[in-house]
Amino acid sequence: MAWLILFVAGLLEVVWAVALKQSKGLSEPGYLIIAIVSMLFSLGLLAMALRTLPLSVGYAVWTGIGVLGAAVVGILWLGEGIGWMKALALLLLASGIVLLKLSH
Repeated sequence: MAWLILFVAGLLEVVWAVALKQSKGLSEPGYLIIAIVSMLFSLGLLAMALRTLPLSVGYAVWTGIGVLGAAVVGILWLGEGIGWMKALALLLLASGIVLLKLSH
C-alpha cells in the first residue's frame, strides 16, 4: 500500500509543478490554488508512505516521479522540445526509479 500512496504522491507533485507553471509567475489565482492544494496533499501522502518505506528510497522515487512526469507533460502538452540528450536523461531517471523500487 505504501508504494501506491507514494505513486499518487508523485503524480500530485506533477500536478503542482504544472499548475505552478500555468500560474504565470503566481499571477493566476486558480492555478496557484491548485498548486498549493496538490502540494499539500503530495507532501501528506509522502509522509504516509515514509512511515513504511525507507527515506532513501521513498524520497528519491517521489522526486523522480515528479521530475519525470513534469518533463513528459512539458514535452507532450506544453510544446517543450526533446533531443537525444533529454530523452536519454529521462530514460535514466525512469530506470533509476524502477531500480529503487526493485531494491526495496
